[in-house]
Amino acid sequence: MPRQMRAVVYERYGPPSGLRLERIPVPTPKPTQVLVEVAATSVNLSDWEGLRGSPAYARFGGLRRPVRRVLGSDIAGRVAAIGDAVTTFRVGDEVYGDNLLLMGGFAEFAVAPESVLALKPAGLSFAEASTIPQAGAIAAQGTAGAAPGVRMLINGAGGGTGTFAIQLAKRAGAHVTGVDNAGKLDYVRSLGADDVIDYRTTDYTRTGPYDLVLDLVAYRSVFAYRRVLNPGGQYWMVGGSARALLRVLTAGTLLGRLSDRRIALLVVRSGPAAFMPVAEGCVAGEIDSHIDRVFSLDEVPAALSHVGEGRALGKVVVEP
Repeated sequence: MPRQMRAVVYERYGPPSGLRLERIPVPTPKPTQVLVEVAATSVNLSDWEGLRGSPAYARFGGLRRPVRRVLGSDIAGRVAAIGDAVTTFRVGDEVYGDNLLLMGGFAEFAVAPESVLALKPAGLSFAEASTIPQAGAIAAQGTAGAAPGVRMLINGAGGGTGTFAIQLAKRAGAHVTGVDNAGKLDYVRSLGADDVIDYRTTDYTRTGPYDLVLDLVAYRSVFAYRRVLNPGGQYWMVGGSARALLRVLTAGTLLGRLSDRRIALLVVRSGPAAFMPVAEGCVAGEIDSHIDRVFSLDEVPAALSHVGEGRALGKVVVEP
């Protein structure tokens, strides 16, 4: 009989109540894969969307039912076994990475392609390392235009990606405005934001204008995004409604060109090269990977709710 492990599984899209803790077989790595004994997995908004199957793009590859039974992409842990073709890692190595295609982090073991993993810096705990791969990569690429004299706005500033984005933009010398709910604004200020906006009382697209906008929870019209930008400015959408995504990909592209602005989807490059610079900043003490709460494996439904309902300050971590 194959070895068994504990894992949080789901069969249908829906609320966290549909998750259940089960014992399932430990996966076997293919030739180019690594089996990781999971020490920590951070929760991303993509996990919440994958659980609920909403927005519609979260059902990519599985329209009626989820393709993967176990969520959790940002993993950190020790190499337990390697495939025959793996050359980068050995059993016992401490690794971390964004396993977005295979998922499986809300379990005691997960298989991941060799290419998505990196050796964990000794200066980071497993929990700290797990917060970086996805959120750090998005933040680094979304703030690439930050510089002295640049006015930048970050919508969704109090979450995991926003936490990194504020710090990276400030390090680059930008003037940063953070948007989130009122309960997070003190936290956003503590990260270095120069100005803050409560989205429940103020429409940020009627403030500014800004040179660079990183929108992690987009749902407004492309005309609003045009209004909030200076000529030559850039608006990057990362997450939000399916309707907003379609608007940005179609009308946003055209409107941006006609008005000397760029309104586009941020196509994020993943992998170690994308997130390791952020990890190096964390090791050096220049960037804080703030962990709001740590949950156990049987508390995954509560961890997902904490993130999905917008209550997390920074990152949430699950430790099996």
